[in-house]
Amino acid sequence: MSGASRAVVGAGSWGTTLALLLARSGPVTLVARDHAVASTLAESRENAGYLPGVRLPVEIEIVAEPAALCDAHELVIMAVPSGWMRGVCAAAASFIPDAVLLSVAKGIERGSLRRMTQVITDEIPGAPGRVAAMSGPNLALEIARGPASSVIGAEDEAVSDRVIAILASRSFRLYRNRDVIGVELCGALKNIIAIAAGATDRLGFGDNGKAGLITRGLAEMTRLGVAAGANPMTFAGLAGIGDVLATCSSRLSRNHQLGVELAEGRRWAEIEGSLSGVAEGAYTVEAALAMAAELGVEMPIAQEVHNALFKGKSVQRCLIDLLSRESKDELAGFESWITDRGALSALAKG
Repeated sequence: MSGASRAVVGAGSWGTTLALLLARSGPVTLVARDHAVASTLAESRENAGYLPGVRLPVEIEIVAEPAALCDAHELVIMAVPSGWMRGVCAAAASFIPDAVLLSVAKGIERGSLRRMTQVITDEIPGAPGRVAAMSGPNLALEIARGPASSVIGAEDEAVSDRVIAILASRSFRLYRNRDVIGVELCGALKNIIAIAAGATDRLGFGDNGKAGLITRGLAEMTRLGVAAGANPMTFAGLAGIGDVLATCSSRLSRNHQLGVELAEGRRWAEIEGSLSGVAEGAYTVEAALAMAAELGVEMPIAQEVHNALFKGKSVQRCLIDLLSRESKDELAGFESWITDRGALSALAKG
């Protein structure tokens, strides 16, 4: 099989799952990171490390050469970790045709503070105007086996509609959102909150304590998003609260698992190599805090997650310090979010 008009770059859990979804309606090319991985997947027809027990149908052609992207004129999905996105895009740029480019990575690039759609447009000529981002409650193993929903962020609705036409199904419902900034920041920032949520679970804070942490985490996510130009209502949707609830609650979440292990007294240096995949929150928190500093936004939960990961501060001490913060008006600044961004009229229109 060759010449598939749809392709996925990245054969981790999420990339493999998206290839499975695309394979339901036709052939798809899955580009793995190297020949050894591609060969193993092609021979076993299973991604045992990420999706055990899920068979990869023959409609999925698994390769390692980015040149295989040349025929993917409909859709190319970039499903690589945020820290690798720029390098992968640069290596594949000359092979990617005039397809819609969909980023499903949930992170912010360290140093540049660029979102993933921005990284893609930096590296791939002609990409502006045909790039979209997907976010939402995206636990790969569950999506490979059952129903789910997500949101496609694109400024041009024709682009999001194209992705929806190709990727959506009865078991994978997709919505559109023109707020690309909000969709991407939701996906990146919720991973940080999930690390804290995992720690509260391990320390036995109970449902009340965890609910409080998640809610205040969503508030600081929204503060940063609005300061960066996002619509606050995006944070109340699938990319925001939907993904926060899933990632902060599920044992399938690597970020949640990272928080659990930090609360057990393990250090990030020990944990990093033992996770089944990339815990994006650990690689995004520094960039999130740098962005917050530039925009004058306070992110106390993200700061304590950073302290636990990289400053040697105990998780217990981090959570105690969060709880001891002075009380504030819960809705402080909310009115300006509505009036400054015109969200009130958007909300009235449904």
